[in-house]
Amino acid sequence: MDERIVDIDQITYEYNRLDEEGNVEGTTKALKGVSVSAKRGEFITILGANGSGKSTLAKHINALLFPTEGTVTVDGNNTADEDKILEIRQCAGMIFQNPDNQIIGSIVEEDVAFGPENMGVESKEIRDRVDESLKAVGMYEFREASPNKLSGGQKQRVSIAGVLAMHPKCIIMDEPTAMLDPQGRREVIRAARALNDVEGITIILITHYMEEAVYSDRIYVMDSGNVVMEGSPKEIFSKPEELKKHRLTIPQVTQVAIALKEAGLNLPDGILSRKELVAELMKLKECRHPDGLKIRLTDKVRETRNELRD
Repeated sequence: MDERIVDIDQITYEYNRLDEEGNVEGTTKALKGVSVSAKRGEFITILGANGSGKSTLAKHINALLFPTEGTVTVDGNNTADEDKILEIRQCAGMIFQNPDNQIIGSIVEEDVAFGPENMGVESKEIRDRVDESLKAVGMYEFREASPNKLSGGQKQRVSIAGVLAMHPKCIIMDEPTAMLDPQGRREVIRAARALNDVEGITIILITHYMEEAVYSDRIYVMDSGNVVMEGSPKEIFSKPEELKKHRLTIPQVTQVAIALKEAGLNLPDGILSRKELVAELMKLKECRHPDGLKIRLTDKVRETRNELRD
């Protein structure tokens, strides 16, 4: 079995530009020879500023769009094969920005059951899948609630459960936290990580939030329809100047670590999480400035360390 569940090979995607009267006035290349892959069980993040082409790329994986040139293969099936479209979409489920556009049931468990019902799954199996999926995203206790009474983060977790109930091998999450508050973003990313760690589901996360990419196995950075960087989170976020060229920043914790290092603290490169930063700060009692002057941890640094620990 091929270890790659998604293989995107040199795809180009062009769309027509229309004038005010609806006439074609030219074409625009949204993707330009893009190659991306994801192994089974991997957590992949695709980063990019607005207009970089990342969401256009995501829609190719689920066969919502088809490349002008190149090939997209999902679980061994070419998306250009019309006979395989249903199989591809069952294998690679899609989560969009706005959960309200995906939730159609008046009760949470009814909504989660919708996908398996359309697939012709037997009633008893549907019941088991609904319960299993809601438990996986921490929403089982809300199974009889109305989606209208849920928070944004809870709604998005119900959307994930709805896709999960169809037993996909891969879930593509197209900016799933863009419309959520910080708490909602944490809930959704925590659920995605759990599905990857515990269930072994391949996750492809499309985002422009740097903190969400920290726990990925690999990151692709896109700009103007091209893949411009690829590597592990530590490799990518150790290049703040290069990211800046592509209209991206680095995680806030990494920014703090770099600032402290520039102030003279002996910190390693590539700190990505609060836990890492706290651990490194706890090791330090004093350090030396490049000019040889001793610098001790200031009150401000101690405050920062305590805040991060909390």
